[in-house]
Amino acid sequence: MNNDVSAVVEVHELNKTFGNAGSETVALSGINLSIRPGELVSLIGPSGCGKSTLLRVIGDLTRPTSGTIEVNGKSATRARTDRDYGMVFQAPVLFDWRTIEANVGLPLEIIDMPKARRAQRIADMLALVELSDFARHHPWQLSGGMQQRAAIARALAFEPRLLLMDEPFGALDEMTRERMNTELLRIWEQTGTTIVFVTHSIPEAVFLSSRVVVMSARPGRITKIIEVDLPRPRSDETRTLDGYFELITEVREGLKSGHVAGTTS
Repeated sequence: MNNDVSAVVEVHELNKTFGNAGSETVALSGINLSIRPGELVSLIGPSGCGKSTLLRVIGDLTRPTSGTIEVNGKSATRARTDRDYGMVFQAPVLFDWRTIEANVGLPLEIIDMPKARRAQRIADMLALVELSDFARHHPWQLSGGMQQRAAIARALAFEPRLLLMDEPFGALDEMTRERMNTELLRIWEQTGTTIVFVTHSIPEAVFLSSRVVVMSARPGRITKIIEVDLPRPRSDETRTLDGYFELITEVREGLKSGHVAGTTS
């Protein structure tokens, strides 16, 4: 086990195969990736390339076929039981019969946090995602973007060191999605939480990320890691910079070359 926790996530020669002998599907092949504390790293690639599978392996929701993965210097399983990370999916997965504050507080109930401390933590999280005025509302009374902000608040409620996000804004309209990108960056900058973010959107990956990890068509391999050196804090002006468009082109070209490599292997 690696005792150097300078990397929040350390993946080495990871492979994932689904199915049985004779009908196997290789989802991931030879994945090596190191994610530093406080980074926001996006995973991008063609549909079916294994982006979400890699995220689920990091989150110990599925086990690798071979290779190793460490989260905060521990096995993924130990990190999960230690509550080192939170997860946000494409759908908010909120309980309609619970208020927004009750949804946000659910993981704190599960870990039996004292009531007074729990109430303060819920209030802090709702303030962070700018939903304090909607604490007593139910999910069906909120827009899709507001529901996703509530889901982010819930995932951050127990102060995880790592946040895993699987296309959380994929179902939103373009304008709402851009606003949610800006909101996520604000939350990330305030909390310092390390984020691994799966997306199909090249502009979203460039706008959000410290680095963009480009994956090939199945079997998923990392073909390129692109440093995003755009200035922070990022805003609508970021989307007008020459460097922004240059990085979008670089990611797009990386996807094209990765798709060709993946389909001919």
